[in-house]
Amino acid sequence: MSDTVTAAAAELNWRTASAPGLAEFEAMANEALASLPETFRALCNGVVILVEDFPDDDVVREMGLESEFDILGLFTGVAVGHDETFALPRLPNTVHIYRRPILDYWAEHEETLGWVVRHVLIHEIGHHFGLSDETMHALEDEAEREERGG
Repeated sequence: MSDTVTAAAAELNWRTASAPGLAEFEAMANEALASLPETFRALCNGVVILVEDFPDDDVVREMGLESEFDILGLFTGVAVGHDETFALPRLPNTVHIYRRPILDYWAEHEETLGWVVRHVLIHEIGHHFGLSDETMHALEDEAEREERGG
């Protein structure tokens, strides 16, 4: 056994370790939000970040998902620029972060858990700004190409 593996095992007591709970996920999401540029955060004022284990049955049904594990996050509300001044009262804009599907995704991919939570949060905030999934995927692809230097 290598010294690196032994050192890593010593840092974490595997016998008592457990998956991060809702409170830890909320802390990760809040840390991710706090790490964003101030101008971006200011535009998120009033957006609620809600960490839940799974989407509710209505979300699964309405989105036509095969499983509650098929969605990592969701934005609900009215996107910036689509807000109606004289509209009826409504619930606040909310970013839903789904803990169990994110843990499942994380277990099967190489990204860190913090990266996945941050990525989901930013993606859902993109919907708050009115961006479509297609636009966000194009932006993500462009950012990855820039990170790789080409």
